[in-house]
Amino acid sequence: MPNSFQWSSSGQLITPKPDASHNVVAVKDPSVVYANGKWHVFMTTANTARGWSMAYTSFSDWSQASSAPLTYLDTNPNIGTGYRAAPQVFYFAPKNQWYLVYQTGRPSYSTSNDPGNPWSWSAPKDFQTSNFGGALDYWVICDSSMCYLFSSGDDGKLYRSETTVGNFPNGFGNNKVVLQDSQFALFEGEAVYRVQGTNTYLLMMEAIGSDGNRYYRSFTAGGLNGQWQPLAAGESNPFARANNVTFPSGAWTKDISHGELIRTGNDQTMTINGCRLQFLYQGRDPSSSGDYSQLPYRLGLLTQTNDSC
Repeated sequence: MPNSFQWSSSGQLITPKPDASHNVVAVKDPSVVYANGKWHVFMTTANTARGWSMAYTSFSDWSQASSAPLTYLDTNPNIGTGYRAAPQVFYFAPKNQWYLVYQTGRPSYSTSNDPGNPWSWSAPKDFQTSNFGGALDYWVICDSSMCYLFSSGDDGKLYRSETTVGNFPNGFGNNKVVLQDSQFALFEGEAVYRVQGTNTYLLMMEAIGSDGNRYYRSFTAGGLNGQWQPLAAGESNPFARANNVTFPSGAWTKDISHGELIRTGNDQTMTINGCRLQFLYQGRDPSSSGDYSQLPYRLGLLTQTNDSC
């Protein structure tokens, strides 16, 4: 991995599509996989009543993203209404099953045999019946023997629980704080990946800068239970921030906020190609203000421009 990054951003690719029963003002927190010839994107939605839920869309090419319809997952009676947010989707190969991880006030998940069928997801179950520290932005990643559940809590800490691959999705425990900094330096929106062809893992985590805008810091470790070392982790050398992103179609955001890297596959190892990264993220009109739930977040795609491969 390089120790500095440069990116080019698309315009707004996925935007709210309100309907008669969904007064949606923002789409956020995307999770994306490629399967069966399509990109599948799951996201948080926020409505005018300050309610959080989730939506799904799919398309075969990114040029179709803006016109692809949204399906609101509360229309699946198994998932239902209520607080559901911050999805992560992956294929758990040992059990030949898809998992959708999300927060309900607890770390929850649904399963499916078809990620392209939004009505196929099961009712939520919990990885743990109570939260250890962080109650936000749950993230699952596994190596050959263990699965780890990361979370954050807007408190400067990164939390981790673990279970064996054989016992997944049950048995999460051995809860630890694995990284700590000031509150805004490690805020939320963490994601962890294995770098293809290496023993290196990449952690990216959202921070709030001195200018009040969101950006991403990055860290690396030699294993999922290793020590995280800063990679591009400051405001002047960030992983992704407005100061290392160009906007060929015009700058539409100063936030580079909660998102995911495009993976090389879709399984539980969360593997990425270290060359020419792409990052589906949330941004918003810099002039917007007010209640956090009402901020007009949209989804855009960053493409790395300084890869050395």
